[in-house]
Amino acid sequence: MPLPIDARLDAILAALDRHPRALLVAEPGAGKTTRVPLALLEAAWCVGGRLLLLEPRRVAARLAAGFMAEQLGERVGETVGYRMRGESRVGPSTRLEVVTQGVLTRMLQADPMLEGVAGVIFDEFHERSLEADLGLALTLDAQHGLRDDLRLLVMSATLDVEALLGVLGDATPVIDCPGRSYPVETRYRALNARKDTAAQQARVLLESLEQQAGDALAILPGVAEIRRLARALGERAPALAVSELHGRLPLEAQRRALRPDPEGQRRVVLATAIAESSVTVDGVSLVVDAGQERVPVFQPRTGLTRLETRRVNRASADQRRGRAGRQAPGLCVRLWAEEQPLVPHGEPEVRQADLASLAFELARWGISEPNQLAWVTPPPAAALAAGRDLLRRLRLLDAAHHLTALGRAATRWPTHPRLAAMLERSRELEACPLACALVALLEGRDLDGEKDLERALQARLKTPQAHRQWQRDAERLARLAGVNLEVVSLAPLGELLALAYPERVAQRLEPGRFRLAGGGLATLPDSHPLAHAELLVAVELDGQASGARIFRAVALGRERLEALYPETAEWCTRLAWSDDQGRLVGEQVRGLGAVVLARRPLKALPPEAVRRALLEALRRRGLPLEDEAEQLRGRVALLRRTLGDAWPDWSQAALHETLDDWLGPHLDGMTRLDAVERLPLARILLDSLDWPLRSRLDALAPSRMAVPSGATHRLDYTPCLEGKPPVLAVKLQECFGWQASPRLADGREAVLLHLLSPARRPLQVTADLASFWANGYAGVRREMRGRYPKHPWPEDPTTAEATARTKRR
Repeated sequence: MPLPIDARLDAILAALDRHPRALLVAEPGAGKTTRVPLALLEAAWCVGGRLLLLEPRRVAARLAAGFMAEQLGERVGETVGYRMRGESRVGPSTRLEVVTQGVLTRMLQADPMLEGVAGVIFDEFHERSLEADLGLALTLDAQHGLRDDLRLLVMSATLDVEALLGVLGDATPVIDCPGRSYPVETRYRALNARKDTAAQQARVLLESLEQQAGDALAILPGVAEIRRLARALGERAPALAVSELHGRLPLEAQRRALRPDPEGQRRVVLATAIAESSVTVDGVSLVVDAGQERVPVFQPRTGLTRLETRRVNRASADQRRGRAGRQAPGLCVRLWAEEQPLVPHGEPEVRQADLASLAFELARWGISEPNQLAWVTPPPAAALAAGRDLLRRLRLLDAAHHLTALGRAATRWPTHPRLAAMLERSRELEACPLACALVALLEGRDLDGEKDLERALQARLKTPQAHRQWQRDAERLARLAGVNLEVVSLAPLGELLALAYPERVAQRLEPGRFRLAGGGLATLPDSHPLAHAELLVAVELDGQASGARIFRAVALGRERLEALYPETAEWCTRLAWSDDQGRLVGEQVRGLGAVVLARRPLKALPPEAVRRALLEALRRRGLPLEDEAEQLRGRVALLRRTLGDAWPDWSQAALHETLDDWLGPHLDGMTRLDAVERLPLARILLDSLDWPLRSRLDALAPSRMAVPSGATHRLDYTPCLEGKPPVLAVKLQECFGWQASPRLADGREAVLLHLLSPARRPLQVTADLASFWANGYAGVRREMRGRYPKHPWPEDPTTAEATARTKRR
């Protein structure tokens, strides 16, 4: 069957013959995933080499490989194969490997030359997964430095072409291709948030099935929502063939969900966002879109990742809508109000993910700073710093962001750095088989609802045949470790988890309330068996910083923690601010992070530690700047804005950042904040100015200003801290004779005049005094001279004598 992409294949081949990189923007239904890779196998530059096709999901990788193999009349593993973690179907004759995105990173780390690979194709790049962004950055680096003959094709239905050209090069050819789609009618059915969601979804779906022929696809945020809707449909329409489609299903179940019902029944496929792109569900002409997606969001401040359910973006909603028109005219029912705004695109995962794995891969690649690579979206500094901090806690990185000996050894494990550290160190506990079983359990897809890790592990060890995927994963890790999967005891379970989650070791403060080694608080219900444990490891938390709920945890013995982390035997000085006492208090403690195993009083506070703690308290509570200091800050802010960066940045943020430099030397002997508040901070700030600037300060931005009456008045510079002009409040009569507004900073800034009545009430605010005299003064004069007859109100204020007094008799 011809597809729209067929008309663009020659252009794609020509582009990659002339250029090492190309972009393909092909709308849904164009056929890019399965037609383009097979066509590229015939290119001259690909002869004798392999192609890698990257897919964002395991389901899409398996299905794409199977479809292309069928097109060739072969089985998967011959010309076309697939490779993903823990599963591989490739053979000696395989020339096209469909791989999940993390596999490319591991291939590059093992062989930066990518020997034998002629080209790499990134499919569905618009999803902007962290692994895709990292894989593209590493591939570009390898292409620039090692493999200028390597071809690279990035393709998707919706691409940010401008951003991609920024890293691929402006000369990169861009090929557009329309999709093959039928008309799709769009309707909106907003749900009532106060009523049962699944029941409402079922009603809308069944009503829509009566109006639209063909099968239905409902796209929901997660597996729990899928199962609730499945139950609701089963109660209302038992004759429907309802099937699920998500990443936790075995391959055969996923394949069945994509095919029409063998008995000819109308069917409803309940899917996660996995059905949004890459796969076509045969027979579907009705899409019911819940309009939500579930994304993991990492919080650098807490070091925790939290799953958030969000509104889909407009691009995703359009992709979902297009599923209804792939094979015939269709209907899309959106379960939200038509006026509901949607953001245009989703955020790249690199902006909201845990970057520990990325930091680990950068260290493996020999990169100390991420700007050494070309990124479509650079990793956020705070999240990357948090990832590196975790890797240092795990002893995988040193202070210079280089791999330690443990880190280099841990690179052999195809898993998260946490679990890699645990697997590598499990030999210290003589618990390598248990570690392999535990990692397979933690990474598995069938742990939903099982909150007791020990019991879940026992069940799998007792009847492994009932948990075949877990068994395969555990045995694969055991083979890599060179051990048999024979678990003698579960006793080291808590210790293994403490190796992987050192910052989540938690100490009981009171029943059900714990302090994490990383500094946060976490809670368990009082009735939980571990609510009274002295120490535990919180494996899964909900990510709330103020009091995270613990979902899975394992008890940990105190002596075992001390054996794992010898640093717990070292006494450290800890200073804290006491709000009750209004001063710094200190003690010596030993423990792991915020978990304190022992404490003793501190006889004397070390001066340098006191100074550091006092500065930190000031940063947290804010600087106690008096009005004189605020006026000085405003004067300098005005001159920095008008005369340039020679004048220092004295914003609150900058002063906090440089506290050590300008305030630190004046804190000797102090332990209380009220003593700091008595310091002459304005004088300290003034003394920190370089002499050439200080000598010009009064001339450029005087604290007081002479007016025509002969008096001097104070200028208010605090508005300058917000980018506004300085203010001079003065009686209107004292300004007679001024032709125009006074100016500061070598004439660059006009003073904002607050002209006052004789009773010092505001009459006019102006930065253009000449305009006021010409246009506004006459009206003020008419209104005010009857109210204040003893004060002068001349017809021409520009030539009158200024005075602060009443009329002369």
